[in-house]
Amino acid sequence: MSIYQELIYSWAARLPIYEKQEAESLVSWLLEHHVGWRRTQILDEANESTFPAKLFEDFARLKTGEPIQYIMGKGPFYGRDFLVSPATLIPRNETEELVHMIIKENPNAGLKVLDIGTGTGCIPISLALEMKAPEVFAVDISQEALKIAIQNAEALGAKVTFSSCDILTQTPVVSELDILVSNPPYIPEREKSDMHRNVLDFEPGLALFVSNDDPLIFYRTIAEKGKYLLKPGGKLYFEINEKYGNEVGKMMQSLGYSDVQVLKDLNGKDRIATARR
Repeated sequence: MSIYQELIYSWAARLPIYEKQEAESLVSWLLEHHVGWRRTQILDEANESTFPAKLFEDFARLKTGEPIQYIMGKGPFYGRDFLVSPATLIPRNETEELVHMIIKENPNAGLKVLDIGTGTGCIPISLALEMKAPEVFAVDISQEALKIAIQNAEALGAKVTFSSCDILTQTPVVSELDILVSNPPYIPEREKSDMHRNVLDFEPGLALFVSNDDPLIFYRTIAEKGKYLLKPGGKLYFEINEKYGNEVGKMMQSLGYSDVQVLKDLNGKDRIATARR
């Protein structure tokens, strides 16, 4: 076993709240960030006394369950690093699948796109950079999240128009959309007990949870407004709670959308709902 592997295993063993493989990956990420070491590194020695103090501070935060993306202030998404903060959800792999689908299904140039509940801006920024000259808009209720999204767009050179909007009480000032996309809050309060503590304790509840009484409130509201925000033939894309795929699909059909589909993610769970106005 190499010196580097021994160090990884030793530190990972001090993270019992994580599965072994995940703990090793987290330690590796910290070491690469602070010391520049990678998994392929060949070391003659590893003197922990020479490590920067910030590495030990961040490791202490990691032991509390704080997500490493918040500790580092960034997280990867669709091939790019995005700034994150406790005001934003951490970008996830399932959302990358949604973005990839939108890019693949919409090859035409100059399409008009709106993302509702943008958080870090990872969806609209990725679409702005990967699609052909789109006109991209994004809204969020959180001013702190919008600040992060704007910083990400500027850092990555993406042209996205951001604005504040509470979608439950307001309507975005944009119309004739080709694409309307949203990854809204979709976890009922009653499912909190099923969630990992590092999500509950650190990620923003505003972006995660909905009332037990009306778990589809964001999907229904956005789909209703989509009837006049989207141009005829425009497409609606949702990331969804795996438990509500059938209900979301029926709701969109009841509102008169066509070509309604509920699609599974790479883990075989209902995760994306699409429809055409």
